[in-house]
Amino acid sequence: MPEIENISVGMGQRSYQIFIGPDLLKSANLYLSDFVSKKQVIIISDTIIGPIYQNYLSKIIMPLCAKVDNLQVPAGESSKSFSTFNKICDEILNIGIDRNTILIALGGGVIGDLVGFVSASLLRGINYIQIPTSLLAQVDSSVGGKTGINAKAGKNLIGAFYQPKLVLVDTNLLVSLPKRQLLAGYAEVVKYGLLGDANFFVWLEKNWPDVLSLKQDKLIHAIKRSCEMKAEIVAADETEKGMRALLNLGHTFAHAFEAITNYNGQLLHGEAVAAGLGLAFDFSFVRDMCDKEEATRVRDHLLQVGLPDNYEALPAGKGSISVIIEHMKKDKKNISGNLTFILANKIGSARVVPNITEEEIKSFFMSKGVNRV
Repeated sequence: MPEIENISVGMGQRSYQIFIGPDLLKSANLYLSDFVSKKQVIIISDTIIGPIYQNYLSKIIMPLCAKVDNLQVPAGESSKSFSTFNKICDEILNIGIDRNTILIALGGGVIGDLVGFVSASLLRGINYIQIPTSLLAQVDSSVGGKTGINAKAGKNLIGAFYQPKLVLVDTNLLVSLPKRQLLAGYAEVVKYGLLGDANFFVWLEKNWPDVLSLKQDKLIHAIKRSCEMKAEIVAADETEKGMRALLNLGHTFAHAFEAITNYNGQLLHGEAVAAGLGLAFDFSFVRDMCDKEEATRVRDHLLQVGLPDNYEALPAGKGSISVIIEHMKKDKKNISGNLTFILANKIGSARVVPNITEEEIKSFFMSKGVNRV
């Protein structure tokens, strides 16, 4: 049995631990006891994960708690909406809570983002715990305190920075994850190597089959290194005034592609990120920032594992160049109306690049064979 890994996210008085390993849900009472003992707990999940794990977790922690309730929202990106946010807030308030109530986000990235924002909003802030059940959530969205919902104008435009009290990463929960979802999460793992750890990317090139086949030692290493990198960046720049923006490598492209689908579930976030990573390196080459060989190597790896490496390879999210640019103009990283991208110097080194012109983006997409202006 692999050792349980423990990472600290250093946030001063708001610091918290990330525990990573197999079968942690079975021992949830041990990890959660300091936070839920004699308190009211509400476990929030979706209609796919909830029926599998919600009652199981409730029974494990029930002896510790004053009361445990379970709530569910529809599975999928569409639940990151005002309507679902309002509904879940009303349901929680109807149950009756106080500022000692603990919410538990049991699910993937959508649940974590939604529950985190609900926690930040109810009674002007109550505590919550993340128990991520997808690879994407385990390596990215459950860590760092970015919470929120989508708007018609774009992804994650409404929300708050609000840190959890604990993140419990049970790697065995990935056994029931569909392959497509697992691959989508792997795109975020690759991102960490590309933005700041070339040696980790080399390791992924060699070990990706074991990671995706859920070999515990390799899987835990991949999750741990991803969380270590995010924890370090978040501790240095919680509210994305500087280096935290690097975590958005590939995401300016990705968020635009997702917005085109109107978050209808046809395009997974990780699929859009994968295409965005390939395009970010290609765009970096076009701007003479990185070598062509580096960009080719990134795309080759994405294709090798079964992820899209460019816009035309996406399973959904097609639109004209002008529509893509309109969505990019709503990106949170933009300053004074100017497009800002995270681009690459090389594998393992990224930087913020402001003042990208619309003409540059149009010319780049046309060079990639996208002729829908």
